[in-house]
Amino acid sequence: MKYNEYETAFSSARLNKYIVACNGNNNKALVLYRHNIKLCQKFYGVLNVFEIVLRNAIDKHYRVHFNDANWIVTQLQDGGMLEKAPHRIEVLNTISTLVKQGKYTHDRLVSSVTLGFWTYLFTKVPFRIGGQNILQIFPHKTVGLGQKAIYKELMQIKSFRNKIAHHEAICFDSFGQKSMIPAQIHYALILKYVDFLGYSKNHLFFGLDVKPEYVMNKIQEL
Repeated sequence: MKYNEYETAFSSARLNKYIVACNGNNNKALVLYRHNIKLCQKFYGVLNVFEIVLRNAIDKHYRVHFNDANWIVTQLQDGGMLEKAPHRIEVLNTISTLVKQGKYTHDRLVSSVTLGFWTYLFTKVPFRIGGQNILQIFPHKTVGLGQKAIYKELMQIKSFRNKIAHHEAICFDSFGQKSMIPAQIHYALILKYVDFLGYSKNHLFFGLDVKPEYVMNKIQEL
C-alpha cells in the first residue's frame, strides 16, 4: 500500500502526529505507528494481569473484612460502603443483567466491573467506611505510603490503561515529541504495584509475551 492509502484507512488526523514526530518522513511515520500498536499490545497484557491480581486481592480482603461472600451487593445498599459510589448504577445494572441471564455469581460480578470501580475503593469515603485497612492488600508497599498517594498512583495506571483501550498513542510526550519516558514511567509504576501486591514480575508474567522493553527500544532507535 502507498502512504495515501494508509492515510485513507487510518485518517490524516491520526497519522499527522506521527508525521510531525518523524520530521515529515512518511515511511518512518508508518513504522512508528506500527510500533505504537505493538507497544499497546504488550501493555495490554501487562495491564490485564495487573488488573486481575489487584481486583482479586481487594475482593479477598473485603470478603474477610465484611465476613460476606457477596460483599459488593451488600455494600451497594443504603448505608453501605458503596451507597454513594459513582459506579453504583452501573454495577447494579451489571448485576441485573447477570441475574436476568441466569449467570449471576459474585465471582462473575468481580470480573465484570471496571477498573474504575476498584480504584474508587481507595478514595476517602469507601476507605473510611471500609475500615481503613484496604492497604493491607499491599504487603510490600513502601513504608509511609498512604491512601491518598496510592489512590493517585492507581489513577495514573488507570488513565494509562484507558489511553490504550481507546487506541491512543503512547509513544509521545506531552509536547507531541517521540518519547518513551511516559510509557517507561507507567511501566515502572505498574511493576511497583505488582511488587506491592507481593508478586515477582518474573513469576507473574512467566511464559507470557508481555514485556514491552524491546518495542520501547525500537521506538527510541527510530
